[in-house]
Amino acid sequence: MKKVIITVVGKDTVGIIAKTAAYLAKENINILDISQTVVQDYFNMMMIVDGAKCRKTFDRMSADLTKIGLTMGLRIHCQK
Repeated sequence: MKKVIITVVGKDTVGIIAKTAAYLAKENINILDISQTVVQDYFNMMMIVDGAKCRKTFDRMSADLTKIGLTMGLRIHCQK
């Protein structure tokens, strides 16, 4: 796993970026680029990350982020 695109979409709440970034940092995944916007209370973020130093597989990382998103009422999607 090297570069991965992560998108986060859903109702805006406190801590979306913090929780997502905390997971990435814990897994040694570096954020290369990030863009986020809020339109009428809906949050949208796209990140390009480098997962070369992550010890988890792409599928495991993706599943972890999906679970984090569900706990916050968001949809988090990863793609290579």
